[in-house]
Amino acid sequence: MPDHSNHSGTPLLLPKQAAAILLPAARGVIANALGAPTESVDESASWLHEKGASFVTLTMHQHLRGCIGSLEAHRPLLFDVKENAYAAAFRDPRFSPLTLAELDTTEIEISLLSAQQPLEFKNEHDALAQLRPAVDGVVFEYGRYRSTFLPQVWEQLPDAGTFMAHLKHKAGLRPDFWNDEVRLYRYTVTKLKEKDLHGRHENTTGGAQP
Repeated sequence: MPDHSNHSGTPLLLPKQAAAILLPAARGVIANALGAPTESVDESASWLHEKGASFVTLTMHQHLRGCIGSLEAHRPLLFDVKENAYAAAFRDPRFSPLTLAELDTTEIEISLLSAQQPLEFKNEHDALAQLRPAVDGVVFEYGRYRSTFLPQVWEQLPDAGTFMAHLKHKAGLRPDFWNDEVRLYRYTVTKLKEKDLHGRHENTTGGAQP
């Protein structure tokens, strides 16, 4: 099977049928919880049961409705996607639980993560110079503070300095904070979108703020 936990930071290689399996699986978990009909898909492929890391993002009318994910591949990919889909719909603390009335206008996007790569840098300026806008997802760590942005967030924050400032703020720190103990990691994602699958749900957005 393709290596879903590659260590090169390059986009993942997935079977052609990946979107046709994972997107209905994610929607099915949410629909089932709401008592709505679900689409049956074949979940027997071996690659679905290899460890993988994913984020599931929900949007409605081009606005974020929920986003939950895993930064590291610690459980089977299919299970990870299903668990994150359920959590994005019902456990994201920024939003009320998704309702049945909202389900049909909710767009699902799955981001499958590569392995993280640590960045080596001398200072914040050096770190910012190494970031690749629209390509890198970034993990910020300082002591107990931690946050991440998916690569999709570059669409809203295209400047590296602004991107980093918001990432620090998300972690609970001042936007101008810096310390020599800061650690940064980057990863890439392979995006699976419902709007690309059978032309469904055209009212989607490409952005995501986990």
